[in-house]
Formats: sequence, structure tokens, C-alpha cells
Amino acid sequence: MLRFIFMINIYQDNMETKIKKTEKKWREELSEEQFQVLRKKGTERPFSGEYWNNKKKGTYVCAGCGNPLFDSETKFKSGTGWPSFYKPINDENVETEEDKSLRMKRTEVLCSKCKGHLGHVFNDGPKPTGLRYCINSISLDFKD
Repeated sequence: MLRFIFMINIYQDNMETKIKKTEKKWREELSEEQFQVLRKKGTERPFSGEYWNNKKKGTYVCAGCGNPLFDSETKFKSGTGWPSFYKPINDENVETEEDKSLRMKRTEVLCSKCKGHLGHVFNDGPKPTGLRYCINSISLDFKD
């Protein structure tokens, strides 16, 4: 029952107004590493993040705004060194955009609430979706 109530709250939270802040405000609220990833589209080194090997049950939320993004039940070991998930908690909690940086075409994953850069999604994940959301640990907080 608690999980059901939590899922209802996730849906209601996502219906709130989008978060817009100045670069100065983001710099004040985030660590330098979080700012570089979430706001400047950086990437942490593989196997260096706090959550790449986390096996606890819970919810991964955006480190910038707290928007619920991924459930631990959809996390899987991809061998890439970043937390990987086969689907978000709710498709409306994440957005994707084409990313042509680094001379390749990829699909960037963003938090739908604050537009923070989370990572990328690829078509080489497990069933049932076949997707691999490859997410920077530094762009996440974990709630158990």
C-alpha cells in the first residue's frame, strides 16, 4: 500500500511547475561536480560514481530537483561503470534530446522538471524494453 501511495505522489509531484533557475543559483545549490554534469552536460568517470554498484532497494531521484526518475527494480548490471536502468519510473519524468556532441549521434536523457543532464539512453538494454538508460551517479540522489 505504501508503494502505491508513493507512486501516486510521484505522478502528482511531476505535475508541478517546471523548475527554472539562474546559472548563479544552480552554482550555489549544487557541488561543482554536480553542476558540471547536470547543467553543463558533463560525464563522470566510469566506476567512480556513488551508485554504479548500488544494490539497495529504493528510488533514484534527480540531484538537482528531487524528481523521481528510476526505481531500483529496473536497475541492472551493464558493465559500463554507470548506473543503468531499463526504464524510468514514469516516462513523463524524463525527456530525451538528440545529442551530436563528440562526433557521434546519441540520445541524451534529461530530467523533465529541471532539465538537468542525466546521461544517455541506448538500444542495447535487457528485456522488457531493450533500453539502457546510462545515468551519471552524480546527477542522482537515492531514497530507500
